[in-house]
Amino acid sequence: MDDAGAEAPGIRPAFSSLLEDSAEDLYESAPCGYLSTLMDGTIAKINATLLGWLGLSREEVVGRKRFSDLLTVGGRLYHETHLAPLLRMQGHLGGVALEMRTAAGPRLPVLVTSTLKRGADGEPLLIRTTVFDATDRRAYEQELLRARRAAEEARRQAEADRAQLREALAVLQRSLLPATLPDLPGVETAGYYHTASPMELGGDFYDLFPLDDTRTAFFLGDVCGKGPQAAALTSLTRYTLRAAMIQDAEPVDDLRILNRALMERYTGDDPRYCTAVAGVFERVGDTLNVRLASGGHPPALVLRADGTAEYLSTRGGMLVGVLPTAQFVEASTVLRPGDTLLLYTDGLTEARVGPGRELYGYDALRSFAAARAPAGSRALVDALTALLRDFGEGLDDDTALLAVGVPATP
Repeated sequence: MDDAGAEAPGIRPAFSSLLEDSAEDLYESAPCGYLSTLMDGTIAKINATLLGWLGLSREEVVGRKRFSDLLTVGGRLYHETHLAPLLRMQGHLGGVALEMRTAAGPRLPVLVTSTLKRGADGEPLLIRTTVFDATDRRAYEQELLRARRAAEEARRQAEADRAQLREALAVLQRSLLPATLPDLPGVETAGYYHTASPMELGGDFYDLFPLDDTRTAFFLGDVCGKGPQAAALTSLTRYTLRAAMIQDAEPVDDLRILNRALMERYTGDDPRYCTAVAGVFERVGDTLNVRLASGGHPPALVLRADGTAEYLSTRGGMLVGVLPTAQFVEASTVLRPGDTLLLYTDGLTEARVGPGRELYGYDALRSFAAARAPAGSRALVDALTALLRDFGEGLDDDTALLAVGVPATP
């Protein structure tokens, strides 16, 4: 018995029938479009799949249309000016995105691969082209494009929101500081505020205002925390101190009033406190008699006309707003022509410097100031402002500066 034509063991009849498909059937029913054209683009052969996509009959296409006739106007121009010449030069083009016209009207996005067939003498004979339906891919690309545009719009909106927030925070921050310092005869004053982050409200503050013709009150401090709660605490602290000093220019008593106000306002699970230095200077001839009190604040620094710098010791002053019986320490000095008093917050002395990111510290600040003595208030604050910029990322806290001095005698 001849079993050459017998079915191989284990192969199902349905699968076996597939193997009997002719090459022509495979060509006509392929999942992609096929067509062959002459060198001038005239269509010589096209499969049923592509005809079905386009809604055309074989009689309408074969020998009557060129490949470019199946494309949209833009696709036809691109094909004739770029693709056809490039195909002749290279002999193959793959994955070209085009759009074909259908009889029903809608455009069909496709990916086209063309290969040039040559004869034995190397002369080009015809062009074989494979066409893939890219509808799903186009929809996917459009969805990606929409998502990208939506993400870009969200990014732009977020940037606009951040810019608006920065502007609002800057306005609020400025409202917690004096717009300008008063012009006082025989006195030079200067202030500066460095914001560590434009996206956070800082807690440093200062103020300076005249009490009468010869006396001027001043204060500077740093509240705990950052953000809206710190801003609320700063506002309460600043206006409480200002009101207290207008009523009674005794620095220690003024800090006690502030201490009571904070203790009454912030109780229970939300304790809030600050460090502060408050003082009064009185003009007597060409000198300023200064009295100040400190509540846990870094010591004031005095630059002398002889080129030296010294700290006013207020060691023992306690934080404001922590204990009802907090102790505050008073100090006094006299500023003569060429002398300058500097108040600052700990963002300056706690900046990180050098490869080891060590604290800048009090010794470095005194040396820096002594090297510039007898600098006036404006020159000193300008020099410190440049120093803060030089700290770069090592400066991660807000810093307030307030300088009061007597101009040197010409």
